[in-house]
Amino acid sequence: MFELPIVENKEPRKRKPNWLRVKLPIGHEYKKVRSLVDQYELHTICQSGNCPNMGECWGEGTATFMILGNTCTRSCSFCAVKTGRPPEYDEDEPRRVAEAIKLMEVKHAVITSVNRDELKDKGAEIWYQTVKAVKELSPVTTIETLIPDTRSNWEALERMISAGQEVVSHNMETVESLYRKVRPQAKYQRSLEQIKRTKAYGKRTKSGIMVGLGEKDEEVYQIMDDLLAHDCDVLTIGQYLQPTKMHLEVAEYVHPDKFAEYKKIGLEKGFDFVESGPLVRSSYHAERHL
Repeated sequence: MFELPIVENKEPRKRKPNWLRVKLPIGHEYKKVRSLVDQYELHTICQSGNCPNMGECWGEGTATFMILGNTCTRSCSFCAVKTGRPPEYDEDEPRRVAEAIKLMEVKHAVITSVNRDELKDKGAEIWYQTVKAVKELSPVTTIETLIPDTRSNWEALERMISAGQEVVSHNMETVESLYRKVRPQAKYQRSLEQIKRTKAYGKRTKSGIMVGLGEKDEEVYQIMDDLLAHDCDVLTIGQYLQPTKMHLEVAEYVHPDKFAEYKKIGLEKGFDFVESGPLVRSSYHAERHL
């Protein structure tokens, strides 16, 4: 007689609380931004990273552009951007990004990229040319660049951040104890050193972390101290949201009151600006700390 296999009951996935409801992408400005992104064949982290704020940001005429393609050489367990062997990068991309930003009349532009570990300069030259092109076409636009880990290639870092951008961000993403699980190809101390060297080049520095991955409060306070010790000016803290079933599960949905507490403590510790909330992402309301 055929018997059905016994299947162990798994703990049901946590339901999202009410405070994580997001604005649907609608309206004239959203359609305008979407049209420009499609017209210039650009990538945005808003789409590739399944950002929950895409409706709000695009509805206000802003977007975070992602250069150097949309395939990452790393396989971080929290990120929705696809991983694999990237195609050859597009040398015309800096021009298209700059023209789109000009047409959007962006006051503060955020530019990020995938990791391109296979490139000798980690993509630094495309970074440099993109920022230069934006500054030439839109000289009044301020720029924040959210850059990847350069793997201690400090010459590449200097080229990457020397084109005139006002803010340079590099996300720590999580506390040190979770690095092997969350950012397996990154190193905690190396990312801190990159932030410190960025500040030494005279840039305003910024970093972001996610909570809800199983970290403890004292670990969040420790990474605050570590960032301040490495000359980080601005900190963002947001809720981790599982992009697909293939990614890490959410350990906890952190209450907004706890985010308010993190912000209070971060400012007391010495950050110039702290953006902390369930839907906060590194580029969310990026213009505010300028």
